[in-house]
Amino acid sequence: MMENNSFPGSSQVLNFCKNIFSHALRASDNVPQHIGLIMDGNRRWAKRKHVEIKEGHNAGFHSMSRALELCYEAGVSTATVFAFSIENFKRSAAEVDSLMNLARSGIKQVVQNGEMAEKFGIKIRVIGDRAMLPDDVLREVETAERITKDNTRAVLNICFPYTGRDELLYGIKATVDKTQRGELQFSDINEDEIDKHLYTGGSPPVDLLIRTSGVTRLSDFLIWQVSRRDVVIEFLDCLWPDFGSRQMAWILLKFAFHKSYSASEPDLEEEMDAISSTLEQKKQH
Repeated sequence: MMENNSFPGSSQVLNFCKNIFSHALRASDNVPQHIGLIMDGNRRWAKRKHVEIKEGHNAGFHSMSRALELCYEAGVSTATVFAFSIENFKRSAAEVDSLMNLARSGIKQVVQNGEMAEKFGIKIRVIGDRAMLPDDVLREVETAERITKDNTRAVLNICFPYTGRDELLYGIKATVDKTQRGELQFSDINEDEIDKHLYTGGSPPVDLLIRTSGVTRLSDFLIWQVSRRDVVIEFLDCLWPDFGSRQMAWILLKFAFHKSYSASEPDLEEEMDAISSTLEQKKQH
């Protein structure tokens, strides 16, 4: 699935291949229902290309659109993207302003000018500490959520501004508040209850996390959600603006194969637990 082909009819061929791939993957019933994306490398890409940093962020937005389009076509129901970290406020004022402007125009483009939200019935949710957003950006956020609130086919969670620690703190506080109101007993607090009160509450469990730029860390993104043992994490060497539908297709294909294969294989950890339990029972007798 090559992008930017220039031979006549290339776009039609590309769309045909995407449709065939998406239908086949959807039919396999092995599609990740919730994907997380750490879209890293926009600044380094801009420096390598000797262009302004804002051009790197613009290129990254187009990469996000291509990747998400294939995901939704293949049957992914929820995507959560790391658009802006709370830590990014420590960057230069010029870059922060550029990122805010890009976010404002990007959200508007997805809702009004782009086809993705309408085509795939996407509900947009902006999650994070929204009190930190400038008023003009917050207005665009609220408009996007209002326009797409009745869409039910898929969800796009935009983490903006966000950190996993802030989300976890938010979830814990919300859970404690619920106990103080008498709606929940302390003895009833468990992992599922914390899940409900995170920013991603109501979303399916994260199945797949993708990070570009060759960095192999989570950078405070979905730290609670990806701690489950069956989450697949893909670390890629390419910079985010170079990531497209071809790389996304390969990752989805690997995920489907892994899920299909693991479903037919015994769970070794469960088998070991069963063996240990049996041996313990024999010792007791």
